[in-house]
Amino acid sequence: MTTNLSLATLKDIAKTAGVPTYERASLKAGIVHFGVGNFHRAHQAVYLDDLFNLGLDHDWALIGAGVLASDAAMREKLAGQDFLTTVVEQDNNRSGARVTGAMIDYLAPGNAAATIGQLADPAIRIVSLTITEGGYFINPASGVFDPSHPAIAADAANPADPKTVFGLILGGLKARKDKGIAPFTVMSCDNIPGNGEVTHAAVSGLARLTDPDLADWIDAHVAFPNGMVDRITPATGAREIGITADDYDINDAWPVFCEEYKQWVLEDHFPLGRPALEKVGVQFVPDVAPYEHMKIRILNGGHAAIAYPAALLDIHFVHEAMEDADIRAFLSKLEREEIIPVIPPVPDTDLNDYFGLIERRFLNPKIADTIPRLAQDGSNRQPKFILPSTSDRLSRGEDVTGLALVSALWCHYLAGTTDGGKAISFNDPNFERIQAAAIAAKSNADAFLDLKDIFGTVADSELFRKRFATALKSLQQNGTRATLKLYLENQLAS
Repeated sequence: MTTNLSLATLKDIAKTAGVPTYERASLKAGIVHFGVGNFHRAHQAVYLDDLFNLGLDHDWALIGAGVLASDAAMREKLAGQDFLTTVVEQDNNRSGARVTGAMIDYLAPGNAAATIGQLADPAIRIVSLTITEGGYFINPASGVFDPSHPAIAADAANPADPKTVFGLILGGLKARKDKGIAPFTVMSCDNIPGNGEVTHAAVSGLARLTDPDLADWIDAHVAFPNGMVDRITPATGAREIGITADDYDINDAWPVFCEEYKQWVLEDHFPLGRPALEKVGVQFVPDVAPYEHMKIRILNGGHAAIAYPAALLDIHFVHEAMEDADIRAFLSKLEREEIIPVIPPVPDTDLNDYFGLIERRFLNPKIADTIPRLAQDGSNRQPKFILPSTSDRLSRGEDVTGLALVSALWCHYLAGTTDGGKAISFNDPNFERIQAAAIAAKSNADAFLDLKDIFGTVADSELFRKRFATALKSLQQNGTRATLKLYLENQLAS
């Protein structure tokens, strides 16, 4: 018999899953978090739950916030279960469930005044974000904040009723400045190199459009620590909801499934204080950049590399892609020959050993992470996860056969049909424009590389254009598997 998840039923749920050892009533809010999706609930919220279970820092609980329709749907589901979440951790050799209670409220999306009022509360000392790589209004090729984006222009024209995350954060900071309240720290938890710097550019850049004095105050007084976050967390569907009910007797409207492994590396720059997260495994370091480069290029770049050959070969799950000998060998060759050699050293870390760990994580069948999840939003992910490695190699005068193949696979995928003849469904905010370029590339490979906002100066390289054109032609004429084999046999370059 299953039990509906709620504070009142935790004693029953404790028979099959871990539950908080603290009284939820003891918690007080210290953090507002924008973007209460699966990753946040499997990562930051879990670290805080671990800390609260130690009896520490109960004044750092979470209040959720958001701006999207999906945020409203998530709020409704979580409110119906007292903002509790079932987190199912699945390793190759074990599985287990726990209920986390670090979130105590969730602001209703669409009420800017209420959100700004909460941000102005002196008790809120950190505002964190998990809004995906594409949510920062930056030019994909340059990584620079784009003040001309329509959503940013709209917030600049109506700062009293902002619609974006950054407009709301700016409203909260302005309210605090006007009241003489010290500013909260803004902490990005997204997979973006220099995520704190990128967030600073977005908040300050929006402020500079309407209130240069406020922008100067933000530049001088607001902390934006960089951080690296890591935990593979697939989307939730009927499968995950069913397993939670069948295996753990819990009715959770939106449980989170994730791997057992997790990592969080942060710069220790929190003027108003922070939770003692080092007590639950968070690494605080002077410079996050080496860890970011390692994780974003090896793990996220690895995901981006296998997504499109797997999709083109009609493979649905990530572990199945890694069980395909050609895809796994392609990833290994690409990582060890082209990606890892241009990653700067990371303290106390062997990069080849780290890649071995990534391979094992990708092979975990219990996670059931999907290729469609990895393949979505390529116009934002490729410039962050793949093209920086391409650029670094080109600047060093080194070949890019494998990295150019990754870009060609993305282009071939965007043409819309798998090698088996199935139509592909897409999820990318720039889909129409990039697919038109991919279709044009069937007769002129340069048409795709002319997407300058994505490829930037990489497309100026004669070597890259040559390698891309060769790979794309092979994919079109020989198919995905034959092209992978040519690469593995060092016969793709021409």
